[in-house]
Amino acid sequence: MTITESLPNELVRFRLEFLKPFKGTSTAEFTFKPEGSQTVVTWSMSGKNNFMAKAVGLFMDCDKMIGSQFERGLADLKSVAEAAAKK
Repeated sequence: MTITESLPNELVRFRLEFLKPFKGTSTAEFTFKPEGSQTVVTWSMSGKNNFMAKAVGLFMDCDKMIGSQFERGLADLKSVAEAAAKK
């Protein structure tokens, strides 16, 4: 993982390099949007799929495979941010 762009209170963008189950590179980002006394965080990921990755995507539910990891990551981020805000 390499941070490629960071705008305080707005965006953190990074490049992810995967080795398994297939080699590949994706771009992921956190965007932050103030909403009242809270912040809405959006975590997104994009990249190009080669033929093999597209074929696998036809038979496997990628959201089911990694969706829980995204949810856990956002929950962990929330816990850390809220703990820091209480200090």
